[in-house]
Amino acid sequence: MPEIIRRLPSILVGWVNPNLQAFLSSREPQLWLISVLIGLCVSLAAIGFRELILYTQFMWLGVKTETMASSARQIHWLWILLTPAVGGLLIGWLLNNFMPSRRTYGVADVIEAKAYGGRTIDQKSGFGSAVISALSLGFGASSGREGPMVHLGATLAAFVTEKFSLPDWGRRTLLACGVASAVSASFNAPIAGVLFAHEVVLGHYAKRAFIPIVISSVMGTIATRLWFGDAAAFKIPAYQITSYLEFPAFALLGVVCGTVAICFQFGLIATDYVARSITIPLWLRPAVGGLMIGCIGVFLPEILGVGYEATDMALKNQFTLSMLFMLIIAKSAATSITLASRFGGGVFSPSLYIGAMTGGAFGLIASSVFPELSSSQGLYAILGMGAVAGAVIGAPISTAVMVFELTGGYALSLALLLTVCIAIGVNQAVHGRSFFQWQLEMRGLRVQDGPHRFMVRNTQVADFMVPLEPDENDVLDPENEDTNLRADTSLETAMRLFDDQGATRLPVISARDDTRIVGWATQLAALRTYNNALVDMSVEEHR
Repeated sequence: MPEIIRRLPSILVGWVNPNLQAFLSSREPQLWLISVLIGLCVSLAAIGFRELILYTQFMWLGVKTETMASSARQIHWLWILLTPAVGGLLIGWLLNNFMPSRRTYGVADVIEAKAYGGRTIDQKSGFGSAVISALSLGFGASSGREGPMVHLGATLAAFVTEKFSLPDWGRRTLLACGVASAVSASFNAPIAGVLFAHEVVLGHYAKRAFIPIVISSVMGTIATRLWFGDAAAFKIPAYQITSYLEFPAFALLGVVCGTVAICFQFGLIATDYVARSITIPLWLRPAVGGLMIGCIGVFLPEILGVGYEATDMALKNQFTLSMLFMLIIAKSAATSITLASRFGGGVFSPSLYIGAMTGGAFGLIASSVFPELSSSQGLYAILGMGAVAGAVIGAPISTAVMVFELTGGYALSLALLLTVCIAIGVNQAVHGRSFFQWQLEMRGLRVQDGPHRFMVRNTQVADFMVPLEPDENDVLDPENEDTNLRADTSLETAMRLFDDQGATRLPVISARDDTRIVGWATQLAALRTYNNALVDMSVEEHR
């Protein structure tokens, strides 16, 4: 026994030292420190973003609060009609002169950047997009602030990350740190920020990514709570489920919300398609859209801006059934026009809005049919808010948690989880993708196929070919013209060609001269590249 005690320190050192060395060599401590910096930077940017929205709103409404609808009812209707159009002229000028892509950015662009290792974010355009989006929302554009804020967080993360030489997994993790901090700072929802970054952007819950993302989300929340306060976004009564016999009604609400989410997304898609087919100068497009938004806003000012005031009213049972139906249709139309007109903004807040109206309408109908069993209309509004938003963005866990944090309604967890998962299931069965995935598909990027599919389509022959030796003949044999590759040929195409031709080596021809060989690609090298990439992805997702 004394011998064991005497050797105990050396045994512990021999056990701990390899783990400590591996931990330090992975550069995880560096990521933890960088995540603190990212969280602070993003939280300050979130404060500036929200203040810019409020100052822009103050110029025509005279108030710096979320009560845009009630404030709009106190001014002359011409202000409501013309302000979005005048603001649209400014937005069009900014897009035309300062945005090379002629549009603003959002969550889909962050997912795309993650797929490319965090290297495709243009920081100058990213900051410009945030300013344009804030101005858009301040002038009454009917969209959400979460998409621009998420992209701004990712832009700041990319800006900080480029100062360090990091592997791709580290860059992707820090990109997700910016996203988590942005969501937590924008919505005062730190847990949802962490889950959103993992669920929507990273696509995995690896432990070495979880820690810096949590740190960044916490830092983002602390700063914004010091500025805006730590109250929940919506102050609602303490709703309770009346009876467990209501759960079939909650399931039916999930089906209804899934259907509404599908209609909303199809409306966004159809409006964007129509707008693209109309020939109109870019600088004029937001002004025309703004005038259309103003026409709706004159009669229903509740659709202007982010719409938190109207959402809060739905959660407190303050709308009639006919008003709820009108707001569902009007908000869907206004948001579709906003995004198709190139105003900045996202879809999460409109989805919460439409979901709250849908749930409220469902609750009123349910209470009229089963008055003894039905819970409050406001309770159904909370469930609908999470269900529609979850189906649109395709993130059941983070959406459910975000609704808890936005409303403080943790007692409704069972009903909310059931409603959200059914709505997402309906959306997946009919639409087959989230709104962000649809946006990426329009660019030829199918992230839902998995990272391995993206990898084989974006890895090129140039990554594994062997350049031609100086003494080798660089003239292509005419008999091999149908079996050659180019340096920019994808790994997927190359592997298929190797298999079709039964070849183990193929020439790689010059992009400038089809008769000249610049190197050779072997099937073994292609398979090795594929296998190494799969191993790297597995390690990143599980370590």
